Amino acid sequence: MCVTCKIPLNVAQSPQADRERAFIQSLIARGQSEAQIKRALVGQYGRAVLALPSAHGFGALAYAVPLAVVALLAATLAALLPRWRANRGPREQDPAPPPLGSEDAARLDADMARFD
Repeated sequence: MCVTCKIPLNVAQSPQADRERAFIQSLIARGQSEAQIKRALVGQYGRAVLALPSAHGFGALAYAVPLAVVALLAATLAALLPRWRANRGPREQDPAPPPLGSEDAARLDADMARFD
């Protein structure tokens, strides 16, 4: 995250973003791992560079709310699925088509004969 623009680094077009990208490239060139690069970025530019919500207070809701919604949806599905399957019952067979009249049967036989 560009620390001055407050937008993702891959779309930021500013001198600060260019400096951050150059810093990351130099760390990659030295062969550092992703975790080492993240630590170096936080040391150089502060925690805002990672664009992660804080782990306490209101920021914890950024993680807790989606997890709670997913858990609630899974519980609802688990509760309703057996009832839905039980209420479906056996499927009714499609009704048989009405019998063909003699004129329609003759036309069908003529069409089928053309394809033989």
